[in-house]
Amino acid sequence: MARYKRRRSTLRLPIWMSVVLMSTNIALMVIWIVLLVLDQVPGAMTIGIIAFALSLFGFSFYLVLTIKEISLNRRQANFVDSVTHELKTPIASLKLYLETLQMRSLEAPQREEFYDVMEQELRRLDRLINQLLEVGRLDAVGQDGESEDIPIEALLRRCAESASAHHQVQIENVFTFDIEPAVIIGRRLPLEMIFGNLLDNAIKYSAPDPQVKIVVRMTGRDRVSTRIFDNGDGVAHDSRKKIFDMFYRGGDELHRTRKGTGLGLYIVRSLVHILGGRVGVRNRVGSPGAVFEVELTGRVLPDCMAETAMLSPKQHHATTRIGHRSR
Repeated sequence: MARYKRRRSTLRLPIWMSVVLMSTNIALMVIWIVLLVLDQVPGAMTIGIIAFALSLFGFSFYLVLTIKEISLNRRQANFVDSVTHELKTPIASLKLYLETLQMRSLEAPQREEFYDVMEQELRRLDRLINQLLEVGRLDAVGQDGESEDIPIEALLRRCAESASAHHQVQIENVFTFDIEPAVIIGRRLPLEMIFGNLLDNAIKYSAPDPQVKIVVRMTGRDRVSTRIFDNGDGVAHDSRKKIFDMFYRGGDELHRTRKGTGLGLYIVRSLVHILGGRVGVRNRVGSPGAVFEVELTGRVLPDCMAETAMLSPKQHHATTRIGHRSR
């Protein structure tokens, strides 16, 4: 709490200093202009107004930069706090289970339970480390490989299965699909990262009984709109742009109840822009929750691809492997 108060006080100081300096500057400039006009100096009013405008612009620009820098430093501090917590928690859990296995002779079912928990913690660590690495190579990820026609339904169902497994829920109990047959023209890896992060967040920030609806529609001749509805608390109006900034997470790390690093939506926005699309968020109308919408280049799914796109992710993967072997 004390650290949070110190962060708030560091923001007040430059604001008050800038306000005092700007007020002093305004007073001095007004006095100077009046004196020059009274002395009937040629062009005094024009020179005074130009100097006043330049000085005021300089102070305002300095204030904006200072506030941005302090806000970034605060988000970075929150990011370090969250990453430290995210790293220490699974490591401490793994250490505890390993020590228990070494010190005690456990029955086979209990050992299997311990191994399952340890595997989950290792996956959690791997997921965090991969996310940190992805931020440093977003441009490479977005440009790597050739664009291809990717059926949106198979992609979304695969990402939904991954998110369900991560949160240990049943996909059929959480996700509802309303998908118009379509393909997205893009690269598979960045698309999986985009929708993987969005569906993971949809479960994470939903109500205790998460309900996520995915709606896909064609908008115009070459755009595919994917909307992801959750049943959480929604997103405050003044945070709807900030949540896509690097390190941004609403609130303070000391009072946070949900895990995360503040990088997921930054990755989403960056990759969507690289692919020439757009992403936004709004709150649902008539019910609690948020709606994330991603619009990307695509087209209606050709009839020859429709049957493959309707397969389950596992069946689709098996079909793809057989196709590769036949080549």
